[in-house]
This record gives sequence, C-alpha cells and structure tokens, in this order.
Amino acid sequence: MKNEVIPVFLTIDDGFAKYTSVMIRSIIENAAPQDHYKIWIIHRGLSDANRQKLEGMATANVEVETHFLKADLSRIANREENYLRLDFFTLSIFYRLFLADEFPEYDKAIYLDCDAVVPGNLADLYRIDLGNNLIGAAPDHSIWHVPGMIKYIEGALGIPYKTYINSGVLLINMKAFREEHFTEHFLNVMNKHYFACIAPDQDYLNMMCRDRILYLDETWNAMPKDHQYDAEKLTAPQLVHYNLFYKPWHFDNVMYENYFWKYADATPYAQEIHAEKDNFTDEQRRGEVEKLDKLMERAAALPATEGTFRKVIAQGERIKLC
Repeated sequence: MKNEVIPVFLTIDDGFAKYTSVMIRSIIENAAPQDHYKIWIIHRGLSDANRQKLEGMATANVEVETHFLKADLSRIANREENYLRLDFFTLSIFYRLFLADEFPEYDKAIYLDCDAVVPGNLADLYRIDLGNNLIGAAPDHSIWHVPGMIKYIEGALGIPYKTYINSGVLLINMKAFREEHFTEHFLNVMNKHYFACIAPDQDYLNMMCRDRILYLDETWNAMPKDHQYDAEKLTAPQLVHYNLFYKPWHFDNVMYENYFWKYADATPYAQEIHAEKDNFTDEQRRGEVEKLDKLMERAAALPATEGTFRKVIAQGERIKLC
C-alpha cells in the first residue's frame, strides 16, 4: 500500500490558480517521504503561465500535472438552478462528477476543493476503506447553526440536516461510479427535473449517493464558523476548507486562517495573494455578506417551491444511484 500512487484531483480555472498553489504546498509539506502523490489539476482552459507555475511546484514524491477535461458537458445548462451560491454559473463545480469516466486507471481517488489546505497527512484519508460506499465525505458542520440551511436540507431535500455532506472533500469509489453509471444517471436526473439547488453538485451527490456514504470525521473537512462558536474550533484539523464566502484572503480573523497563510507564503503566488487581501475593500466585504444573507433567504424559501428533491422522490422517482 505504501508504494501505491495516491491520486488527488483539483478542479480549477485561472481565477483560482493562486489558491490552488496553497493547497498543493500544504500537501507537499505534510507528505510522508514514503508516499507518492499524483496531483491532477483539472481545467477547461488554463493559461500557460499558471500551468507552468503549478506544475513547477512538483517534488520528488508529489507529481503535479494539469489536464484538460475532455468530458462532454453540453448537457449541463447555464440555468439559475445550476448556479454556484445562486450567484454565478461555472461548469468547474461539476468536473468532480466526471472524474471516474475520465480516469479509468483509478479505482479510488481523492477530490478536493481548492479553497482548502491540508495540515495533516492526506495519505491517511486515502487509506480509509470505502467498502461498497460510493463516497466518503464529512457532514457539513458549517450549516448546523444556520436555520435557513436546515430548513432547506430537511424541507427541499428531505434528509436529516446532520447527514448532509459537504462535497469539498471527497474520497471517491471511482470503480463503482463507472460500473453503476453514475455520470449518466446524474445527467439524466438533472435534465429531467432541473432541481433548484443551493449547491448543485453537492446536493446531487447527497441525494444520488444516499445510504452509500461513508461519513468522515469533521477533522477531514474543518470549516470556519462564526466566532460565537469558537468553542467548536478543532485543535488539530487534518484538512481546513474555507467554504463559501469568508475567505482568509478577503476577510480578517477567519477561523483557521493561520493555516492558510503558513502555506500561502511558500508559494509562487505569495505576493499576489497578499495584494488581493490588501486591495479587497470594505464595500466588497459588505457585498459578500449581503450575498450570504440572500443565499440563506433563498434556502429557506426553496422547500415551498414545486419540484424539489423531496417532492419528486415522494412521487416515486428514483434519484439514488441504487
């Protein structure tokens, strides 16, 4: 097992290249010398400059390679239901759902969002036995104190909110995804129902993988919370995910921000990242807070709409993969 290559997939565009470098640096610094990683940076158009910078970060036991995703994404429509945060449309959030077919050489892999860092040894995550589960993922602890999200998850999705997983960190059973035609089922479901979602890729994964999710400990997806919940801060997270709006490169005093800056300062983008933080205005910060408030209002309202996951399933439609 120790000589097995550990595949790690990151999906990005040019706008996220600099934060991706922080993720890569954290993996490199905490990789055991006996472990070998292959980091795949999946994109649909990345500048030569960013490709060279990111691939240039490779070390003796951490390979880094960029890969243009060849999958046909034409069936994913630019519709409001598919917007990230109900804010903008980006195909990149869906790339993770096509990895198993794009990379048939892997039976198991790690997927990570790029607004994260890994202060732990990622090999420990990879070596968790998935059994017959489709994915391993941590419950989304960041929403446990958010009434609008709880209402959305239980009312629109129809599942207990503490079982709702965050898709920013995934241990994927690539073999099962292929054998059970996950991607085909996802596209069929999406284009039949056009579910209005708060987090499109995440919501589909929650519903399609239902009852075949291996729940990971929160330490593998520690997300910042409001400081009124500081008592819940983990003392030694293995992976920190700066989910949604409160990014340490935009806001001060973000929970776990020390991990981000530790690795950011050791990347080829360090000056750019600090400049972005310095130039991010109070008006822009207020705008981010307003977006979050609107997202929560929308989340609370969605259960009353027609055609939710919960209502469609109650009518006998099959959403789960099996």
